[in-house]
Amino acid sequence: MKKDLASLQEEMQQCQKCELFKTRKNIVFGEGISEAQVLFVGEAPGQTEDELGLPFVGRSGQLLNKMLAAVGIYRTQNMFITNIVKCRPPNNADPTQEQQNACLKYLERQIEIISPKVIVCVGRIAASSLIDPRFKMTKDHGKITKKCGKYLMGVFHPAALLRSPQNKEVAFKDFLTLKNFIEEGLL
Repeated sequence: MKKDLASLQEEMQQCQKCELFKTRKNIVFGEGISEAQVLFVGEAPGQTEDELGLPFVGRSGQLLNKMLAAVGIYRTQNMFITNIVKCRPPNNADPTQEQQNACLKYLERQIEIISPKVIVCVGRIAASSLIDPRFKMTKDHGKITKKCGKYLMGVFHPAALLRSPQNKEVAFKDFLTLKNFIEEGLL
């Protein structure tokens, strides 16, 4: 498995499928356990992620780590974390549909190689892309659905929680739901 991921990452280093290759510092492939049961998928890397080549390592990643740790989920144990778009959109803009489409095959291959049982969509864009185009975060967050043999769940993006801290309590409950789902042996 690790070899397959390494080969895919090497292939992605050469990607020029959209204009983002012109401004990226690094491809942000993802990191974690190669055979993880839980896959977290965000929308696109931010500035810190682009500089380091790692997902969710800036302020929002730090908040995500704290929230996960509070419910006993750790990035170093049984999870992999990545984004739909593998290069940073300028000025941390939402990735365009063209940019998402350019990277979607890479994400599909990551999912195929890792073969997670649960995919957690971090933010509206990831949830709209992977769960349902009509996904509304304020209404649909925390709900676990099954699609193509995988369980999917949408959660608030930590960057949104930094902008709207009043949603942190609701987001925490979603992570508790995830933890309970994992512990109940539904995996």
